[in-house]
Amino acid sequence: MIYDFDLFVIGAGSGGVRAARIAAGYGVKVAIAEKQYLGGTCVNVGCVPKKLMSFAASYAHHFEDAKGFGWDVGARTHTWGTLIEAKDKEIERLNGIYKNLLAKAGATLLWGEAELVNAHTVSVGGKEYSAERILVATGGTPFIPDIEGARAHAITSDDVFYLKDCPKHVVIVGAGYIAVEFAGIFDRLGAKVTLIHRRDVLLNAGFDEDVSLFLADEMKKQGIDLKLKTQMSKIEKQRDTLHVTLATGETLIADQVLFATGRAPMTHAIGLEESGITLNEKGMVIVNKNDQTSVPSIYAVGDITDRMALTPVALGEGHALVDRLYGGMPTRYIEYENIPSAVFSNPPIGTVGLTQVQAEEKFPEDIDIYKSQFGSMRFALADRDEKTLMKLIVQRSTDKVLGLHMVGQDAPEIVQGFAVALKAGATKADFDMTIGIHPTAAEEFVTMRSKS
Repeated sequence: MIYDFDLFVIGAGSGGVRAARIAAGYGVKVAIAEKQYLGGTCVNVGCVPKKLMSFAASYAHHFEDAKGFGWDVGARTHTWGTLIEAKDKEIERLNGIYKNLLAKAGATLLWGEAELVNAHTVSVGGKEYSAERILVATGGTPFIPDIEGARAHAITSDDVFYLKDCPKHVVIVGAGYIAVEFAGIFDRLGAKVTLIHRRDVLLNAGFDEDVSLFLADEMKKQGIDLKLKTQMSKIEKQRDTLHVTLATGETLIADQVLFATGRAPMTHAIGLEESGITLNEKGMVIVNKNDQTSVPSIYAVGDITDRMALTPVALGEGHALVDRLYGGMPTRYIEYENIPSAVFSNPPIGTVGLTQVQAEEKFPEDIDIYKSQFGSMRFALADRDEKTLMKLIVQRSTDKVLGLHMVGQDAPEIVQGFAVALKAGATKADFDMTIGIHPTAAEEFVTMRSKS
């Protein structure tokens, strides 16, 4: 059969664009459909603009700390509109880069809402296109729970990047990485921050418990009001303010309520189930090792699958899939073990490998823990009470380092390097024999000798 395209990609986010670009580079006839913007969540309303806002917020502490080092920075104010305008220009630049990458590779970009018709057909804007293979990479979208007034009066992380002003008091619902990141950003930009979470610890089970507890203590020091083991009952708007009623009966008055309660896969109303594709109970696409759905000609990568919702993972999945299909590399797969990740909270988190709970479940009675808490030299002359946490999880019988976790300034940058060591199978002896770079915070990882 003659098809319009060899590969049709639905969704021009990280995974979709990478797959389309690499496939086109192999000489494959590729189309990619997008209804909103190029680069997906990460580039437009996720990691990129959030990191820019985190950088902006960090200057608040830099200015304060500078006094201890002899600098007089004088009066200072922050103009929210200037930040948003600069952010918009950078995102526009990145959108242009994505567009040029696709064009140079030879991929056909189609604007419009795409819907699967059958195993080999996609409809975009009412026009149908046939393809030998179809890749679905539509990503995720913020989820708001069914709470009275939430959908009418609250915002999600997508909306933060388009606010006209910085809120004076923001109530954040949730305690995942998005929630704690925005809590730190708004706090340093001058807002009063209240964070509500129904459980008793921050972050989810994928993070080490010591990391979660340590971050909570540091956030409290900054004046962020953590209301854990607390649930919201309703939100009401009264004139220019929002009245947030908690299950305890307490009422909070704020000018913004941000729901950071997770993300849902964008699998609704794009013809997946009608085309015979099986979804799990969370609405995510079930795929096999080869990224194939229950329909062999249709594949899926990224956040719509129940694997790891990280931009670099989506990129890797899309690239590896195309290498297998068109690049003559049938055994090219990404590995899901020891994938490093970061949370750009304040202080930030860097982590790779197993948590203590995961390690103890996998290797009972065979785990050693090394842990250190200290004040960073960065704050030696500054009047800032901020600590750093570092933790190593080691299998006793093999001496292999199974997990490495850090909460502190520059943690994401530091852990990226150590992730290579864990990927290579480094042992605690390898760490011990490595000469530290002095004076740095990172050297603590190669000087820890006492077990906790």
